[in-house]
Amino acid sequence: MNPDRFKHPLQGLFQLFKKDRKFLLHLIFAAAAICICAAVNITAVEWLFIITAVFLVLITETINSAIEYTVDLVTGDYHILARYAKDIAAAAVLLASVYAVIVGMVILIPYFY
Repeated sequence: MNPDRFKHPLQGLFQLFKKDRKFLLHLIFAAAAICICAAVNITAVEWLFIITAVFLVLITETINSAIEYTVDLVTGDYHILARYAKDIAAAAVLLASVYAVIVGMVILIPYFY
């Protein structure tokens, strides 16, 4: 396997950390959720749901940032369609985050009651 295959994805992650502080916030929440799940010793199937929810949020945030870069590249002026593209991409992150919260609640609430 060619090690250069990871060069561009890693550069993308570094740029994501530089551009989008929300990505770091998502990682902090993900780490907290993982620590709580480990502390209550969730099942393997529950881990799959938690990991899927975490990565869904991170992936949609990454795609959202890519869309924002692309829109900014295409137009520096305000355009309603550019706004819609950015708003819809942000909505995808919101939906993924709501899904992650629901998954976390469904899995973790029974451990605390």
